[in-house]
Amino acid sequence: MKILTMTILLLCGFGCVEAQTNYIERILRDIEKNNKELQAGEQNLTAQKMGTKIENNLSNPEVSYSYQYGREDDPNQSEMTVTQGFDFPTQYAARHQYGKLQSEAYEKRFGILRRDVLLKAKELCLDMIRLNQQKALLNNRKANAEELVKFYEKRLQTGDANILETNKVKLELMAVNTEVAENDAAFRTALQSLLAMNGNMPLTFDETEYPVLPELTGFDRLRDEIFATDYELQSVATEKEAARKMVTVSKNGWLPGLQVGYRRSGSIGDEIHGFIVGGSIPLFENRGKVKKAKAEALNAELQQQNTVLRIEAELHSQFNEAQQLKSSMDAYDLLLMKNTLGYLKEALMAGQISVIEYFTEVESIYQNQQKYMDLENRYQKVMAQLYKNSL
Repeated sequence: MKILTMTILLLCGFGCVEAQTNYIERILRDIEKNNKELQAGEQNLTAQKMGTKIENNLSNPEVSYSYQYGREDDPNQSEMTVTQGFDFPTQYAARHQYGKLQSEAYEKRFGILRRDVLLKAKELCLDMIRLNQQKALLNNRKANAEELVKFYEKRLQTGDANILETNKVKLELMAVNTEVAENDAAFRTALQSLLAMNGNMPLTFDETEYPVLPELTGFDRLRDEIFATDYELQSVATEKEAARKMVTVSKNGWLPGLQVGYRRSGSIGDEIHGFIVGGSIPLFENRGKVKKAKAEALNAELQQQNTVLRIEAELHSQFNEAQQLKSSMDAYDLLLMKNTLGYLKEALMAGQISVIEYFTEVESIYQNQQKYMDLENRYQKVMAQLYKNSL
């Protein structure tokens, strides 16, 4: 029977965790669909990818016609030519490969935009969970203060309490009401920001529990995991390969251009037909392009190295901060603080401690509870940043 009961409780717990996680995930999926910045980014991605294809198009065919007037004994002459110019065939293959790499780089850049938008939305959700938790704490404080006000007003009427003690509990109620109003305003501001990210489509948010997070393992394992999935690292790696391919494209620019066509000339009844074959030698057009492409390739390689170093440094910082936050959270005994609040209230109402002593101790506990909420919120955000590429 005990085993069955434990199994049911565990299943219920997993169900709650899954519901919390799915709730935030549903919000993120809605934002991914409705966010105007992402919609604009998708259109820009389409335009950029089309641009890489357009760069590899053939040049326009050229058609010309001329008519020459002769003397009375010399028939009029006409000439028509149709020509099509094109680059050396290997140039199209090289530009096609460059275009594929450049399109992939554009997709990775859009992946960075999408990731950052969803990370911002998730951080808003985490802040709103903290505000909901704070609201619950403030509601408990408010209910407790209201009860104490009634209690001391009765004691004041019977002469068991003085006006200073009664005013003290009234001031506590006033302070709590102010904090409740500030909490409500902060929540409405966060919700409005979330609505704006969702394209002003309606949504509600009443979660009070954070999603369960994976345990942090060693840094090396985390680094390998992040480096394998990070959009920014993938983007700079693809851009480096695209820059290298552009060097090949620029070198192929020294190959001659070709031109073929059809020509018809002569007078009516005495026309001559033929074909045209020609070419262009890139003596001037390609000058400096190879050197420029090599410099850009070196720049892309250095940018990749810099990005790797920067992201690794950020991971070190976030990993250390997450460990420190987790250690600080573990130092708090939430059950002890909750029980102590109850004991203090019982002692106050029994006359064992004064109002000043009560509020001095209670304020310290409330501050610790608030610090824990802030620590947990920061820990959730740091972990969200570490695993942002999985959004």
